[in-house]
Amino acid sequence: MRPSCAPAALATLLLASACATTGAHDPSDPWEAMNRKTYALNQEIDKAVLKPVAQGYVKVTTPFVRARVSSFFANIADVGTGMNDILQGKLPYAINDFGRIVVNTTFGVAGLWDVASGLGVDKRDEDFGQTLGWWGVPPGPYFVIPFLGPSTARDAPARAVDPQWFYSRAIDNSAVAWGLWGLDVVQTRAQLLKATNVLEQAALDPYLFTRDAWLQRRRNQVYDGKPPLEDEEK
Repeated sequence: MRPSCAPAALATLLLASACATTGAHDPSDPWEAMNRKTYALNQEIDKAVLKPVAQGYVKVTTPFVRARVSSFFANIADVGTGMNDILQGKLPYAINDFGRIVVNTTFGVAGLWDVASGLGVDKRDEDFGQTLGWWGVPPGPYFVIPFLGPSTARDAPARAVDPQWFYSRAIDNSAVAWGLWGLDVVQTRAQLLKATNVLEQAALDPYLFTRDAWLQRRRNQVYDGKPPLEDEEK
């Protein structure tokens, strides 16, 4: 559940890192042998299940419907963003994010429309992994999570803390809860269809391509787009 600009940003990073993957050992990825096996497993699951379902979702829905679904889940994600802004001491940003929730939930009809962005209240993206990074917790080794994809030793367990990972637990009807979770997975994968097409066409080594792009994007997220020089972090 990320802002709609995320797929475009990912595609840009993939293209930018196309020439950077040399195959040399990367100290950020000491578990590369294991990660490659998990990556291959995830790719097979994606090709067999997730990608076809996402393509079918795009075929049977209109852009209008997909935009409403995306806005709905993005509104839920703003809860986690606001809470993590508080944990990071970014109170003005927290007011911004909770203000978005109020505006979009009321005037945007339960978040189906992103009214707040139209009013100049910009969408932001924070999670607990970013909060840990903000307070100096190092990312640790790159880690590919089975079924979920790229992460790090810091960010993987942090996923369980973010509200968007367990919001459906508040719904008593298990069919509705699982249905919402499934819809969220499918709509997120549908947003990434174009980015993965770029990956498949441009990457000599898709694993390295994905790793380098993901780590670069994640570092930018932790430092709000202004990461320090590498030697300044050491």
